[in-house]
Amino acid sequence: MDVAKYLSSIDIPAENDEEAKKFLSEKEAAIKESILKHWEEYSLTNPQPDKVIAVETPAIPLVKEAPNQPEEEKNETIIANPVSVITGIQNSTPPQPAILLETKQNDAFDRQIKSKTIIMPNGKANVEYKYLFRIEELGLTDIADYWFEGFNKTGLSFNFSTNEITGVPIIAGDHKIKLKIKRKDWIEGKPIFEREITLIINPDPKTLWKNIPTPNEIEYFKPDCAKSFIRVKAVTNVLGFGKNARKDIVAASQRGRSHAQEGKPRDDDFALKYLKEFDWYIITVADGAGSAKSSRKGSEIACNTVMDVCENLIRVKHTEFERLIKEFSNDKTGEKRKKMGDSLYHIIGTSVFKAVKNIEEEAKLKGKPLKDFSTTLIVSVCKKFKFGWFVGAFWVGDGGIGIYNKETQFLKVLGESDGGEFAGQTRFLTMPEITQPTELYRRLRFDIVDDFTALILMTDGVTDPKFETDANLMKVEKWNELWKDLSKEVDFSDDNEASADQLLKWLDFWSPGNHDDRTIAILF
Repeated sequence: MDVAKYLSSIDIPAENDEEAKKFLSEKEAAIKESILKHWEEYSLTNPQPDKVIAVETPAIPLVKEAPNQPEEEKNETIIANPVSVITGIQNSTPPQPAILLETKQNDAFDRQIKSKTIIMPNGKANVEYKYLFRIEELGLTDIADYWFEGFNKTGLSFNFSTNEITGVPIIAGDHKIKLKIKRKDWIEGKPIFEREITLIINPDPKTLWKNIPTPNEIEYFKPDCAKSFIRVKAVTNVLGFGKNARKDIVAASQRGRSHAQEGKPRDDDFALKYLKEFDWYIITVADGAGSAKSSRKGSEIACNTVMDVCENLIRVKHTEFERLIKEFSNDKTGEKRKKMGDSLYHIIGTSVFKAVKNIEEEAKLKGKPLKDFSTTLIVSVCKKFKFGWFVGAFWVGDGGIGIYNKETQFLKVLGESDGGEFAGQTRFLTMPEITQPTELYRRLRFDIVDDFTALILMTDGVTDPKFETDANLMKVEKWNELWKDLSKEVDFSDDNEASADQLLKWLDFWSPGNHDDRTIAILF
């Protein structure tokens, strides 16, 4: 055959036989594979009668003479490979028309399955997944049975009776799920069709955060979390029949994810005290400014100082202080309110002023600017009387404090947030204007209430995700939501010491975009 001429006849240019032979040599395997494929397709549709098949192997010569062979031996030949070898009679039965038709139908069905768009909604690791799979929506009318393979490693399963894919995904990633299908006429030995579907499980955002411990050797080291519970024992009633439960205090503080991600310390703090001999509660929480290098120490000094000074002043002034509270309970107007406010100022106002002075002394001692110790502060002192609960408070900065009664839907927020609309507007205890007498007095709040479900003090790590805006802080509906959420995790029954651990666990709640330190103290 003139190879170059043949190639040019099928529009493949070849300059000469050498170039054509080179092409055939390099592409021999591919050409053979293509010819065999076309031959098989041809054989299926054009069955041949029984015949003798000859296999030619032209690459090896038929007769090979030994070199330097003597003349008398040249008539002997060595058969290396015959030109044609009889391999036998092709005794296969020609494909029947029905078989050929079924093959074509199966091929068409397989192509149809693979052409369909099948999308399963993305899931999220550790979040409940539920998807109703409607195979009839694929428009395949020739299906007898179907099932899925590959869900076992994902945490999901397919319920054939409900056609639902359900479960809690445990592994994030792209999972290859196989949809298996049997046609209506399926019997053993017939093909099972398969379609691969990609199910994407997105990672749980919480697992993407690192929790790097705070180095012990840093200045002003503080544990990454803290908790406390103060049990106030019930007292026997006047008649001696049973006991009257008394309110306990629980608090917890958790380093924020944004700090844990970088191994930075917790800036929040709190302090609690119950003065058994006088039946007074003292509670305080503080949030050190994240931008201030030593704010964790500022919040600690503020809480501890307020606690110590309030305790000492209550011990000294409790008689006069409680007398004024009783008078105020009978007359909450004018002069009585002014005297009550002045007395509260001498206790809480003095403790706040002293806290600022102690922070100033620490800054001077370390040779650091006062703003490095910036912190917010919320303080409350309270006691139960026969005529009701007296609650006094001071608040500077963001966060929040409120008296909440679930049964009566009573809410009293004891102050105003200084969070500001924009970054940098938060007021801090260490700002010079805060300790001016008129400003200190302006920030005091007090009232007498019959009873309450809880008195709650929170830093902005809690109020931001739970209330979102300062306006929402004034809505009892948002406090209802907060208390409902808390009660799912924390058992607020009397004398429950486990509530401290439960509250600390609750502080780990997930809220997108809210990863600050979280501190909360509750009198309940």
